[in-house]
Amino acid sequence: MKFSDFVASDAIRSELASTDKEGVIRELIGSLVEAGKLPKDEQENIVQAVLKREELGSTGIGRGIAVPHTKHPSVESPVGTVGVSHTGVDFASLDTEPVQLFFMLISPPDKLNEHLQALENISKQLQDETFCRFLKQAKTSADVKQVLEEADNNQFA
Repeated sequence: MKFSDFVASDAIRSELASTDKEGVIRELIGSLVEAGKLPKDEQENIVQAVLKREELGSTGIGRGIAVPHTKHPSVESPVGTVGVSHTGVDFASLDTEPVQLFFMLISPPDKLNEHLQALENISKQLQDETFCRFLKQAKTSADVKQVLEEADNNQFA
């Protein structure tokens, strides 16, 4: 599965305004609602589902990266977005470092395989230092989209 299969490019945020974990989650889910990828009337339920997932253990995986995600019946296929914080946000990461790159993923409960494929793609690409460095340097949503397209075309790793 490629980023283009699930990342809503019109929901990408190249400079997150939020400065805390819940704020980032709300901002990214809000961007997906604004882009028409999530239903507005389910927005708060989806936020709560992601926060509940975070209670199980932070999705801040280290190296300035977090992958908040959940399954929710309001979507028919995996949908996600990317957010960048140039200053970093305390996301209770495993390495306690601030997070700069956020990959939000919402998937339907009955499509576990697609959910895992999307997470696998994110994980694989995030292992590449060049990919991460380019994303952290992105100044616009178009820059982020270009880096994701390059990853889809195997220009990293």
